[in-house]
Amino acid sequence: MTDAKIDIKGVRDGLLIIIDENSEWMSAVGELAEKLDKQAAFFAGAKLTINLGSRPVTRHGLSSLKAALDNRKLALSKIMSDSPTTTDAAESLDLRTGPASVAAESDDMGATQRYRTQPFDPNEDTVVGLLVPRTLRSGRSVRSDGHVVVLGDVNAGAEIIAAGDIVIWGVLRGTVHAGAIGDVTARVCALEMAPTQLRIADRYSIAPQDKGRWRRTKPEMARIEGDYIVVEPWQRTARKD
Repeated sequence: MTDAKIDIKGVRDGLLIIIDENSEWMSAVGELAEKLDKQAAFFAGAKLTINLGSRPVTRHGLSSLKAALDNRKLALSKIMSDSPTTTDAAESLDLRTGPASVAAESDDMGATQRYRTQPFDPNEDTVVGLLVPRTLRSGRSVRSDGHVVVLGDVNAGAEIIAAGDIVIWGVLRGTVHAGAIGDVTARVCALEMAPTQLRIADRYSIAPQDKGRWRRTKPEMARIEGDYIVVEPWQRTARKD
């Protein structure tokens, strides 16, 4: 059995899963299922787009992938493929399809690609992140396997789930989950904190009944200290990793 290679990226409307077209199929499906189970909180409720490259996948093979997702209550939104066999199989299962080779330039993915941080000098200590240069309105959801930076507000009804930190250059009113894969050192920063729910790793905090205690007009940072989430003034600090 060969080692499957699966790349997962946060995109504007969900998650993009890229399965190496040269990996053994059942090994790839098994590895994906293992990732989904290990990071269930991160994937919960996500809309998934899967890029299969030019790999030909039969209807039976694609059904096994879809069943693995259905069993975990995950929605397979779209299959991207350059193989006619795979495209026909996907359409026979009533799945949306699109070409794999232009995924990065399509309408669905283009905006997110522009937001993604470009690599710096390899001597710099950098982490993959997602930049959202606008306010997130109610009903919008952003997921990232790295950090997320929002240049705007996060309104009530909007959601951000990130494996790393979440930085909001605006007012946080929605739901955020930093360190969603278990990073207890992750932080949430905002110019104004009034979240519906704030989670870091497996700890969470909800808005108090007296919302005035949450809502402050000074920049603040939430982090884990001991078994609790603490919120303190957002000051210039260097992260210790």
